Amino acid sequence: MTTEKLEDAAATVIIGQKVLPGLEREYETWQEEVNAAAADYPGFLGAEISPPTPLQPDWIVVYRFDSIAHLQAWINGATRQSLLDIGGKYFDGPPTQQVVGGGTQPTDPLVTVVVTHRVHPNHVDDFLDWQRHMSEEESKFDGFRGTELFRPIEGLQDEWTTLYRFDNAEHLDAWLTSPKRQQVLAEGEKFNDYKLRKIDNSFGSWFAFEENGKEAPPPSETKTAIAVWVGLYPTVVLLTLALSPLKMPLWLGLLVGNLFSSFIMSFFTMPYYVNRLLKRWLRPSPDVPAAKTNLVGLGIVAAVTVFWGVVFYVVTTQIWTLP
Repeated sequence: MTTEKLEDAAATVIIGQKVLPGLEREYETWQEEVNAAAADYPGFLGAEISPPTPLQPDWIVVYRFDSIAHLQAWINGATRQSLLDIGGKYFDGPPTQQVVGGGTQPTDPLVTVVVTHRVHPNHVDDFLDWQRHMSEEESKFDGFRGTELFRPIEGLQDEWTTLYRFDNAEHLDAWLTSPKRQQVLAEGEKFNDYKLRKIDNSFGSWFAFEENGKEAPPPSETKTAIAVWVGLYPTVVLLTLALSPLKMPLWLGLLVGNLFSSFIMSFFTMPYYVNRLLKRWLRPSPDVPAAKTNLVGLGIVAAVTVFWGVVFYVVTTQIWTLP
């Protein structure tokens, strides 16, 4: 469990919002406009929109800035307030908001839980002792991957925020529903004014880039799909060529090939090939125009696709004929 000097650290805000049924598309279009406005503010590092999932019933928007001060300027700025007035017609109730300063971004496909507590100033020492006990107990459960604790931020958030991570939803639920957790919660009864949210980061490990100690947010779903395709094509063709001498029946060949391709994609193709090749397109600098990065990125995608296409055409027609 760690704490940070928030004034000097990067800052992330997690906003949850319920959207009126039938207005999801309009809300998403509006939210993209809000994110574009945020990009014009100093210190902006990135923004991400996540639709509801079985783990998170709200729409989740994450903003990341290089400092608490810059994040605060955006959150409290007139531009955002004006946009919120426009977007209010899409909301089904008020949003929730948690801010964390600094901290670490997971490089594994984890499930993150965000818990906020209101703590009376006279009870801070007791709260920290209780949190240490909570962390000690949850660390004994399968799949636990760490805890971080963040103090309130003056002028932005009054609550204490705790992040804890598990490797999958099943292990997380085992902890959340365990008698041990209920026992620890009972011991901290005076801290029972809290909110809890689960956030699924299950695709994050395929796209992890560290820039000057700060983790940029994941690329869009469209970029993600294209990037996976860039890595999947050579991986699948090379595996097919490698396994073809075994002459396995179709059902078995696909079973074995998919197993190997999953491991190769996760541990080699994506981190060492695709992420490096398309890094500036997947995680562009906010200072570079989006049109330029998209043009360069798609150009690289096209060139690499043509290259592999030519290589495999020559290999399979001139050098090696599949059985």
